[in-house]
Amino acid sequence: MASTSTLQLQLTKAFFGRKVFVTGHTGFKGSWLSEWLLDLGAIVHGYALAPDTDPSLFEQLGLAARLEHEVADIRDAETVEKSIQDFRPDFVIHMAAQPLVRRSYEIPVETYATNVMGTVNVLEALRSISHVCAAVIVTTDKVYENHESGRAYEETDPLGGHDPYSSSKAMAEIATSAYRDSYFQNGPVRLASARAGNVIGGGDWAEDRIVPDAMRALNEGRKIAVRNPAAVRPWQHVLEPLSGYLLLAARIAGSRVKDESSSSSPASGASTSTAKLQLAPLCDAFNFGPSPDSNRTVEDLVTEILKNRQGSWADASDPRALHEATLLNLSIEKADRLLEWKPRWNFEETIKRTVDWYDLVRRRVLAPLEITRQQIAEYVGN
Repeated sequence: MASTSTLQLQLTKAFFGRKVFVTGHTGFKGSWLSEWLLDLGAIVHGYALAPDTDPSLFEQLGLAARLEHEVADIRDAETVEKSIQDFRPDFVIHMAAQPLVRRSYEIPVETYATNVMGTVNVLEALRSISHVCAAVIVTTDKVYENHESGRAYEETDPLGGHDPYSSSKAMAEIATSAYRDSYFQNGPVRLASARAGNVIGGGDWAEDRIVPDAMRALNEGRKIAVRNPAAVRPWQHVLEPLSGYLLLAARIAGSRVKDESSSSSPASGASTSTAKLQLAPLCDAFNFGPSPDSNRTVEDLVTEILKNRQGSWADASDPRALHEATLLNLSIEKADRLLEWKPRWNFEETIKRTVDWYDLVRRRVLAPLEITRQQIAEYVGN
């Protein structure tokens, strides 16, 4: 990845004073992203349902008062289109989703409606944009047809999904690719998708996620119940993929600016063609995952948490439990090669930063907004 000073310069140059439409801004990742964008000087319009956890990071950060906060459903196509048209964004980052594997078994219809048709609604709204706009559709590392072979999945590998969540996200990727090929080859909208590994960090309060479940257990003096200790996941701090999304969006927007400026030159035809050829590899799917040594078991994760907080864990495996993949690795070679993106924090640093966030907030040493801003600044090296 670019040096810390270079990364900060790139992102500030790309987003300062620019209009960014973020779906899912009330969620865990969306709240971190919204805060980072505000710190970069962006004008943020958030589109999402109200927070569905109590507490929620969105409310802890006081984001409703600091951005354009719209409570609306991504499944409402007419409202999505009107909101995007009215805001006239320079960037769109789509993260609104039903994000939980186990919950997808309980509400499959809602999961498909949100993750597939919600994405299609955003893509359809993008068709109405007549100005330059860079859009990143966020899916998941679970979009791949996972044979649990241990091989790191590349962006060209077949898509699939055993459960409603995974398959719905694979469908969102297919829809994104189809819209890119059908509608966005020569127009002002530049479209890419991003597939991230298992994301952890402070301020996640969701049910059925190992880190918030662990922190709740420790705070209540209980053992951490681990339902799948042998499962291997590509653990990464939430700031890692978010930096990838922002860098990808910035590069698309920057390439588009070059494309437009070259079209006014005397050799406009040749220059424009060259610029589009340079842009084409960026308007594609990208994996954003950790370095290989952060592909660890759930047991490793919990053990590392307990190095930073006193407590214990218990094996809560259930052979009758709903299917969840036990092995998943991502290749990030493409992001490294085309975006010069690499993860910054290793496994141990990621866990420490995560536990620190919860612990400092719990002990009221720092307010949620203070520790969130501090960790963003430390991530970029300021």
